[in-house]
Formats: sequence, C-alpha cells, structure tokens
Amino acid sequence: MKKYLLILLLLSITTHSLLFAEYVSNNVTLTGKVVTSDGKPAEFIQVFLQGTRYGTQSNAVGEFSFSAPTGDYTLIIQSIICHRVEREISLDGSEFVNLGTITIIENSRQLGEVVVTGQFVPQSLQNSVYRVRTINSERIMQSGATQLKGLLESELGIRFSNDLATGESDIQLMGMSGQNVKVLLDGVPLIDRGSNRQSLSQIDLNTIERVEIVEGPMSVQYGTDALAGVINLISKKGSKTGRPLSVNARIIEESVGNEYSFGDGKGSHNQHAGIVYNHKSGWFAETNATRNNFGGWQGANTGRAKEWKAREQLMAQVGTGYRGKKSEYWYRLNWLDETIIGLGDVNPNTFSATDKDFLTTRLTHQLQGSYKANSNLTINAMGSYQDYERKTQTTTLNTITGDRRLSMAQGDQDVSAFENIFGRITATNRFTEKISFQGGYEYRYDKGNGDRIQGTPSITDQSLFVAAEWSPLKQIQIRPGARFSSNSVYDAPPVIPSVNTKISLGNRSDLRLSYAKGFRAPALRELYFWFFNASHSIKGNTDLKAEHSNSYTGSFTFRPVHNQNMRINVTLSGFYNQFKDMISTARDANEPDITTYVNIDTHKTTGGTLEASISLANLQAGAGFSQVGRYNRYSETSNTPDFDWSPEVNANLLYRFEGIKGTLGLNYKYTGRRPFHEITTVNGQNTINKAYIDEYHYTDITATKSITRHLNMQFGIKNLFDVTSVRNTTLLSGGHNTSGPMPLSYGRSWFAGLHYSF
Repeated sequence: MKKYLLILLLLSITTHSLLFAEYVSNNVTLTGKVVTSDGKPAEFIQVFLQGTRYGTQSNAVGEFSFSAPTGDYTLIIQSIICHRVEREISLDGSEFVNLGTITIIENSRQLGEVVVTGQFVPQSLQNSVYRVRTINSERIMQSGATQLKGLLESELGIRFSNDLATGESDIQLMGMSGQNVKVLLDGVPLIDRGSNRQSLSQIDLNTIERVEIVEGPMSVQYGTDALAGVINLISKKGSKTGRPLSVNARIIEESVGNEYSFGDGKGSHNQHAGIVYNHKSGWFAETNATRNNFGGWQGANTGRAKEWKAREQLMAQVGTGYRGKKSEYWYRLNWLDETIIGLGDVNPNTFSATDKDFLTTRLTHQLQGSYKANSNLTINAMGSYQDYERKTQTTTLNTITGDRRLSMAQGDQDVSAFENIFGRITATNRFTEKISFQGGYEYRYDKGNGDRIQGTPSITDQSLFVAAEWSPLKQIQIRPGARFSSNSVYDAPPVIPSVNTKISLGNRSDLRLSYAKGFRAPALRELYFWFFNASHSIKGNTDLKAEHSNSYTGSFTFRPVHNQNMRINVTLSGFYNQFKDMISTARDANEPDITTYVNIDTHKTTGGTLEASISLANLQAGAGFSQVGRYNRYSETSNTPDFDWSPEVNANLLYRFEGIKGTLGLNYKYTGRRPFHEITTVNGQNTINKAYIDEYHYTDITATKSITRHLNMQFGIKNLFDVTSVRNTTLLSGGHNTSGPMPLSYGRSWFAGLHYSF
C-alpha cells in the first residue's frame, strides 16, 4: 500500500510541476456567464478555445473562468446536446478579459442531463462511458413522493421487499439484494446496521436534487458493496437562483388506504421548511427541517396491532459552503430521529399488551471540497463521520390501569451502535485532448457494538484506485481502471480491474461495452453478530471470505430524431453477472441447531432491457421492458432450467399545460411473476419444487398547478389499482403447498400538497 501511495504522490507532484511551469507564462484570464434563451443560468456548459486544451465548464449559476496564453482564438460555447455558439476573440496583454453574458439557443427545459457518478468531472449523460439513469428535480417534485421508496419503485430492475415485523424495506437491483447495492449521499457511502438498506427510508427527499443510478459493479470507483451498482443521491447545496435569500416550504397530506385524519395520526403527513442565504462573495448557508408522520395501516387487523407499523421521523440539516472561481467546498450536518411504533394486541386473560418500538438516531457530518488548479488539473476531497444507533424497546401496558413497564425478557431490550469514518481524495488531470487520468486514495473505518454483537469489533479498509480515459479516435473512449485494497480483518483481492468503452456510431447512436470485477467485503453483522433467545440461534463467522463477481454489460442507444422540436431515444441493454463465494445463511455443520453465515460457491444473474423515450415541447413520455434471470442452483442436479425469469414493464408520461401553468403525470409499472426453485425434504428424500411471487400492477397519477408565482398546488392518486399484497407460495417440509401474502403496500391513497418557493 505504501508503495502505491508513493507512486501516486510522485505522479501528482510531477504533473502539477509541469503544468505550473507552463502556466507561469503570460496568460490571460477569461470570465463570463452562460444563460439559456429563457434567461436562466446554464450550468455545466462546455466553454473552450477551439483547437486547444484551454477551457472549462460553467458552474451552477452559469459563470465560467479559465486562463489561456495571448493570441487569436475561436471561442466555443457548446451545450451538452451539441448545439454551439462560436465567437472570434483576441487575447492581448490584458490580465483579465470579461466576455459578458453569452446566450445559448436552448431553454432550460431542453438541456440534457449532467451526471457526476463515476465521472472524472461532471459531464453530459450522452458523453458518459457508463450508462447512468437519472431522476431529476422536476420528476422528484412531480411524483409527490416523500420517501425514496415511492420515487424508485416505478424504475425498471428495482424491486422492494417489506418486513412488517421491523417496519423496514429493502431494495433489489438487477436481481440482487440490497447488500450488493451501494447507497451514496453526494458520493459518501451511508452505513446501515445490517444487509437491509434502511438508509433509503431515512433520507429527507426534500433536500435531494436528483438521483443517479448506475447498474453493474462500480468496485473500482466506490469499493466494497457495489456489486449490483450504486444509487447516488445528489443533494441541493445552496441556491442556484443567484438571489441572496431563498425560502422553501412544503406540506403534503396523504391518506393511507381509506384511513386519514388531518395533520397527525391516521394517514401520512409531511411538513418541510428550508432557508438558504447566499452572499455575493460566494459564501452560502442553509438550514432545513422535515417531519414525516405515518400513522400506520390497520388493514385486516381488528385489535391494537396494525398490519403496517406507524412511523415518526424528524430530520434536520444545517450547512455552509463557498463557491469561488477555482474552488468550492461545503460542510453539512444531518440529524435523524426515527421511531417505528409496534403496538401489540390485548391479552384477554391479563388485559395487558406488549408493544415493541424501534428507535433510531443517525448523525452524519460531511465535508467536501474541490480545487481547480488550472484548466486540466482538479483535486477533490471528501470526508464524513457517521454515528448510527438503533434501540429495540419492549414495554408491557396494563390497559386497565394505564401502567407501562419495560419488559425484561431476553432480547426485548437491545441497542446496536455503529460508527463510520470515511475519507476520499482524487486528482484528475487531462494530459492531452485524448488522455485523462484519475488517481485516488480512500479510507474507511467501521466500528460496531451492542447486545447482539460480540465485543466492539472494527474494520479498517484502505484503497488506492487509478483510472485513465483514452480516446484513440474521436469516436472512441476507453477507460481502464484498477483498485488495490488492504483490509484489517479479511484478505482483500490483490487487484480489482475494470474496463469501460464507449463508441460513437455516428451522431445518432452510441455503443457501450464494459467488464468489471466486483467484490463485497463481509459486514460487521456477518462477522460478529451473535444472537440467541427462545426463537433465534444465530452466530457470525469470522472466517468469511469476500464475495467476488465477474460482470459484463453492454448497451446500444439510438437517437432517430434529435432536434429542437423533438427528441426520441431508444436504448437496448444487457448484463451477465457471475458470483463466487456469495455470503448466505445456512445451518452450522458442527452445530445443526445454529444458523451461521457461509460462502456459497456460485450465483448468477442475467437479463436485458429495452427502453424508449420521446420529448416534445410540452410532452415527455417513456416506456420500457426488462427481463431478469436469477440462477437456479438446483439446475445442475435436476431437470430444471438454469435461470428463473421475471419480466417488468413500465411507462411514464408528463404533459405541461402552458396556458394554465399546470402539469399532469402518470407512472405505471408491471412487475411480473417471479419464480424460484427450492428444496424440501419428505421422509428423508429431497425434492426440488417450484414456487413463485405473484405479479402485480402499480400506477400513480399526479397533477400540479401554479396558484401564484411562488405557490404551487399538487394532488393525485397513488397505487391506483389498490394493491396491498400478492401471493407468495412455498413448499413446507411436509410437502403441502401453502399460500402466504407478501406485503407490498397499504392500498390506494389520495394526496394533496402545497409548495411555496420565494
């Protein structure tokens, strides 16, 4: 590790010295601002001198600044969809040249997506070597969602499972569970207490500007846990309006099935308020506060216990930052207090009820910064400290006297605490027009303790990662990369390689091909979890090895129509993943009554997706179809197929009514039947049987209307087809087929809200 760090340090020093020597010559600093045809700042627009490597991109308020030697040039201002403005300029001996305001021909709604996940620098979705799916701020607002689950569940390849016992949900991506999905907040990995991604339900969606989803292993860029891909939540930082003060407030009231009371209790209630102050010097400060109250859902239950547990969340955020011509940095503190309320039914003999609540606090410090040394060299750094604690609190209530006492039964009172320290620094340098390089170092420290974890174990992981991007031809981008890691408790793979390629097949089509090796380190829970009570016998396994995967992905994007009036995109993609040493649970060979964690030999997933979208002046619409296959491990010993296949279909539509300043949106998803094979034992003989999780349809309809310049109204229907659960079949050891409901939602709901922005 020290050798790799020394090589990276020497390379960075040498590169910086050469560039500094070049820039001590007589240079001129160019400044200006790019706006769209409707007068709004245009961010991430390419501004450069034709035929040279001098240039930059506009920032969040459309401003740009870079240096170049004296001389006559053609200045190019180019949007990410390839329309451009050209201007002849002459740089004399002046120290500064202000080019004023430059207008590009697109309006703000027509600009394409800019992505940051896995990129050397922010760039257009079209130019990325990765296939990135984005959910922008307009879609977030239009959806009426108050949690990420409601926003993501209509996406192809994404499924959620719900645990009504704990009140939590988990995500699946590309046929793999949440333990293989890396959840990031502005590039910083969020910690969870176990394999479930509880963090997805503990993020304030009001503070998120967009969501970026990259499918496939991202282990070179983001390390462990990113076998299936990453979900990067890009937060709002400061205000992009350029005005000194911004105030936002939002309230959404929603029924839970047919249950509702205004403001509190029955139903779902979301209140949010935020203030941002921007100083003309570049400094900004912000604060946000949000309350989410979910009253639970009674369902078919008739007693105190609810089918869906009630939940109360309080979230707050404070932050400050600075945006300059060459540097940008910010600090933010996020705080969460969550209570999941589990009411128990009354015992008719004792007139008492046992309630089990889950109490969570999450504290997240984030510090990030970037420095643009010159037009070629950029340095980025980030650090975070996370403190996560979850308590199980069980009480017994005497329903006659109202007396409530703590239960002293084994496992009824439990505390689990986790700490995480994370740091990452990268240096990105563009050597020539054809070659760019990125090197970085990452540090991660995890520590856990609690009643169910043996001792106070900790894991330290250090990694060095390097990547380069080479364009041998204008139409080809090749990005190889590698990560070298050192871990304190397990043998990390000596090297994790990847290679991504993008080939432009003319102006209207692109081909992307990639190979990546992924890995997932054993989590603290899998190594050290140890829990025994009347119904559980679970212990960790300190001999676990890291999971490995070999993954191949490809996509073809075709743009048959791409002009100012209409855009049509069609994308066909596919993937194949092969896993080794996947971590699962099994009976301990030496102690059959105990469940432990083990490495299984082989697992595979494969599939493909076909998606199409159209964008007109006031209409955006899209549709897609996917088919995902999960490996049937019993196929080698039985006459059963290698893969169990499950289809998905989705469609979305957004129409803007300019005359009444309103919108109408629709999101639909069909989740097909998911089959799987399982083994049962009857009279000492093993039998392979096929079971399934049934299909269902899910649809949301939402509408917005501007009441005044600063006030918008929103209303709609969620879960139009009133889905609550689907059939989940399994075969018990006795061989009897039994059906059990798999919970999905609490049925059709109605919502209305107001959004104030000043």
